[in-house]
Amino acid sequence: MNFDQILAAVGGFGKYQKILYIWICLPNVLLAFHMMASIFTGATPPHLCRDSLDPAVRNKTFDYTPLILNSSEADSCSWSQSALQDNRSAPLRCVHGWVYSKGTFYSTTVTEWDLVCESAHLNSIGSSIYMFGLLIGSLVFGSLADRYGRRLILLLSIALQTVFGVAVAFAPNFIVYVMLRFVVGATISGVIINAFVLGTEWTCTKRRMLAGITTDYAFGLGYMLIAGIAYLIRDWRKLQLAISTPGFLLIFYIWVLPQSARWLLANNRKDEAIALLRKAALVNGRVLPPTLQVEKCEVGSKRRHTALDLVRTPKMRKQALILFYIWFVNVLVYYGLSLGVSRLGTNLYLTQFVFGLVEIPARSIVLFVLPFSRRFSQSGFLAVGGLACIFMLAVPEDQPRVLTGLAMVGKFGITASFAVIYVYTAEIFPTVLRQTGIGVSSMFARMGGVLAPIINMIHNHSPTTPLVIFGTAPMLGAVLALMLPETADKPLPDTVEDVENWETRSPTDDEKLKVPAEGCGLAEISGEHKLASHI
Repeated sequence: MNFDQILAAVGGFGKYQKILYIWICLPNVLLAFHMMASIFTGATPPHLCRDSLDPAVRNKTFDYTPLILNSSEADSCSWSQSALQDNRSAPLRCVHGWVYSKGTFYSTTVTEWDLVCESAHLNSIGSSIYMFGLLIGSLVFGSLADRYGRRLILLLSIALQTVFGVAVAFAPNFIVYVMLRFVVGATISGVIINAFVLGTEWTCTKRRMLAGITTDYAFGLGYMLIAGIAYLIRDWRKLQLAISTPGFLLIFYIWVLPQSARWLLANNRKDEAIALLRKAALVNGRVLPPTLQVEKCEVGSKRRHTALDLVRTPKMRKQALILFYIWFVNVLVYYGLSLGVSRLGTNLYLTQFVFGLVEIPARSIVLFVLPFSRRFSQSGFLAVGGLACIFMLAVPEDQPRVLTGLAMVGKFGITASFAVIYVYTAEIFPTVLRQTGIGVSSMFARMGGVLAPIINMIHNHSPTTPLVIFGTAPMLGAVLALMLPETADKPLPDTVEDVENWETRSPTDDEKLKVPAEGCGLAEISGEHKLASHI
């Protein structure tokens, strides 16, 4: 028996797996907190040069909102002495810092460390360094999990994320703040990858897509909740504490989180794997197959493949490069729109909540359209996201509601495209390169995350440039997606040769086999439908 047959026998998606997915979903809510918190903790409120104020009120701390909104003499980055009844009107550099409105935020990292005007770029660079942390984390914690197991590294990632998340709230300066956020970003990748892989390796092939999207719903829930938490807590340090300290409640994972039986078998720890499989069978009301059959189960391929095999042959190379680009574009536009929500001119908290709410129908619709076509679904959702950004270019800035509506349409399209690319990638890459292919794809995705804040920073100099990039990049991806093969209802490729001979392949007997097992069949056994990580 291979592992999927054993898993189907003990219950491929029974009570045991459903409880496991509850444990997997809880950290995903906290992940959304950390990923989206900077929209509030790093917000830039209205401000003006302190020098432009009368010296008698310069150091007062009352709310300057009316003054800032009605000031025509002084702008936010310089001031003119004509504002103080002086004949000189040439703009002068701010010397005594800035005064910030407290109408929306009591304090942010921007107001605390004056990240405005010539220092405004530091805010975006800090976000990019945070995203770079996610890239490094996917490499470090992914390789550690292969060596020490998914459970241990997942527990370690949650612990480090909680500790360093709390430490961020006590950062004495911006440099320390960025360094701590970098570590938090790295640990987030550790949680994402290992939680998703752990769930995947315990779930039968047929239910993996549904189970994976379930974890995405948890992320969407966190996306919405952070808007409410930030509305109630307007001080950035207190907000950082509020989103980080709940991680300490997950200490009970030490006792409830299981190891991956598949990983244990792959590392010749068969006694531990048998004990876990026996427990899963008991919870699911099933019977574990004879121990001898489990001991003879082999996991993994004897032949070693490397990332270079992704580009050695023509068709494999073409498909891999297209997938890499689509992963890059999805993350670029997803975080580009998400982090740029404060520029839409509407209520930030309400808009953030609706942006999170949009994720629910976006991921739900994928469940209905994917069975018909992977290729057209991928292309269509990318086109929706790109066209919405392009249409935003034609809307004047005095129409914030229209801009917000189009931004939500774009977010809907990119979120749905994001959900499709997981399934599509796992079905295009052959079994021998599936994990490697998804790993390399995630690296390209993280590059998009690093660039998203930098592209948003360009808005201060050229407001249309970010939207042009966020619009044209997905449109190109939509065209390229049409060059990929259709994988709906097709046998999954096991080798690179299967990819090169895609048109001439036919379903094998074992791929046609369907034996019911707790709602999961043994279909597609030879081509494990692995979704290695949620990016």
